[in-house]
Amino acid sequence: MDLDLRKLRYFVAVAEQRHFGRAAQQLYITQPVLSRQIKALEQELQCALLVRTTRSVELTAAGQRLHEEAEAILDAVTTAVRRVHDTDRGVRRLSVAFTPGLRVAEAIRAFTSRHPEVEIEIVPALWWEQDAPLRDGRAQVAYLRRPFDDVGLRTVSIGREARVACMSAGHRLAGRDELTCADLEGERLLDSPARRTSSLEEKFELVASGDDIALVPVSVARSYSRPGLVHLPVTDAPGLDTCLAVLADRREKLLRDFLTVATSTLRGS
Repeated sequence: MDLDLRKLRYFVAVAEQRHFGRAAQQLYITQPVLSRQIKALEQELQCALLVRTTRSVELTAAGQRLHEEAEAILDAVTTAVRRVHDTDRGVRRLSVAFTPGLRVAEAIRAFTSRHPEVEIEIVPALWWEQDAPLRDGRAQVAYLRRPFDDVGLRTVSIGREARVACMSAGHRLAGRDELTCADLEGERLLDSPARRTSSLEEKFELVASGDDIALVPVSVARSYSRPGLVHLPVTDAPGLDTCLAVLADRREKLLRDFLTVATSTLRGS
């Protein structure tokens, strides 16, 4: 089946607005036209994407999944079109993804000092799908923290990062100098399989407002430092490996040059 990108964009607008009228205004089309296009998309996919009421629109499970997939598809299409235009204009561009907490700026500065003609684009990688920017084409190289799906990727080890327990200043353990994994047994831990948050902002807001504890990489804790939060080392918690990653079949000289510079720079930082 050929997926119509226009219908996909229409669906994303409705999914984000949760309202046909507002989505139609955003798209500069009439509401009846938008409604017909969404119904046609549902017929093509042979599944319901939306639950419509007189006041709002909610996503079905299939609709939620399509919304997640559609954003990646549309981003990939936009990236592909831009690269075609770059090639036509002779523009050299490198897109670098990075996972929350990891800082790639020093490596980029070192690379651009040697390749000032190359335009650099930064792509944030979501913590729960760090490899996605590489796989959907938004990024050519990424600075990531394990674990992630590395099937089909070539990785270069950079280092290892400790983890700390993040909790509110009023938590009963907050006065300790350090913790062990045994100290955390029985505590309310975020990001266990049953209690996963959708963003780091949500994670730290929950931690600051209650008795939850989040076990996070030290670089993330430093990046999201705020009053009312305490970060304690967990002496026996296993560390997390950091690495540079590219698609295994990508061997362009520009990528090789960046990997060489970034490996040296990041390992020394």
